[in-house]
Amino acid sequence: MAKILGAFKSGVRAGFDPLGRALVRAGVSPDVVTMIGTVGVVAASIGLVAHGRFLAATVVITACCLLDVLDGSMARARGHTSRFGALLDSTMDRIADGALFAGLVWWFFAAGDRLVGVVALVCLIGGQIVSYVKARAEGLGFSCDVGIAERMERLIIVGVGGLFAGAGLAWGLSAALWLLAVLTVITVGQRLVHVRRQAQAAPSRT
Repeated sequence: MAKILGAFKSGVRAGFDPLGRALVRAGVSPDVVTMIGTVGVVAASIGLVAHGRFLAATVVITACCLLDVLDGSMARARGHTSRFGALLDSTMDRIADGALFAGLVWWFFAAGDRLVGVVALVCLIGGQIVSYVKARAEGLGFSCDVGIAERMERLIIVGVGGLFAGAGLAWGLSAALWLLAVLTVITVGQRLVHVRRQAQAAPSRT
């Protein structure tokens, strides 16, 4: 599964490279594309997800998330990435993910389904922790590129659930959130264990 998703990610990125090069030649900044994508996700989360319009929300958010792929293609076309651009991209990802799952929490609590609302809240918090563990680990000098549910996997799962809900199968989104909550918790554990093993294998400092 990991190899399949890895190949899928590589294929998607490669598919955006021509457009990325064209935008760079036109003088468009990758940072601008990053921020436009985030604004779109936040707007869709507030205006669509929080009101239960899941089909439209899935289409809009998917399009905006593809902009996140496009800014990476633009950075590669420029031949370098700036440290600020990397920071901005990660920050905007956290804002977008937070808005999306906050919209789901709002909808399920407003609809009276508090249990699934709590599950969505677990997805929200867990997704932030998954990203934090990696960032903190790499800041300490460890590698942490592991986990069964990284950002793209999480977005794909909730997107499929949104399509089911938009087609009138409300249970599809609930099932997707339950699955995602479990996978997110597992991913946090995987990353902590991975870093712990590196720490134990590293020579102790005196």
